[in-house]
Amino acid sequence: MINLRYAILGSVIPMFVVFYYSNNIIDDLYSEINTLKDNGYCEYLELQEFDVTVTTYNPTRSQTDSTPNQTADGTIIKPWLATQYRYVALSRDLLSRWGGPFEYGDYVVIEGTDGWDGVYQVRDTMNPKWTNRVDILTTNSKFKYTNVTLYKYVKSNDGVVDNS
Repeated sequence: MINLRYAILGSVIPMFVVFYYSNNIIDDLYSEINTLKDNGYCEYLELQEFDVTVTTYNPTRSQTDSTPNQTADGTIIKPWLATQYRYVALSRDLLSRWGGPFEYGDYVVIEGTDGWDGVYQVRDTMNPKWTNRVDILTTNSKFKYTNVTLYKYVKSNDGVVDNS
């Protein structure tokens, strides 16, 4: 049988080796991050906020166009998986094509929807009759939330983060 002292020693020594090795890795990563910051490789971001109304849409002909499985930017989806994609359609006033701040493919954060908050990707366009509106692509859910905040992170011009 193995002596208890040898068993303890045999398990404690590897723990110290792992701790020492991982500590060195963390120190190296911290050093590398600081080097990148000093050389200007880190992008500073600022947060832009927009007050919007959030609703849903389903990939059906009655709620889209003749190609419900294709978004405005050309992305092909499987309609039965619509909720899993986490895509949104924005009203035209919010899209850069019509003078707004968002591009197709941008990631946005939605807060204030009681269970539908989170990160989404802009992939679609809404009917021209809507303004300040976001439609979340879903399989078959229906809801409407007003006074919702839509966030977008953008590069700061001065290198200072502005959270105002």
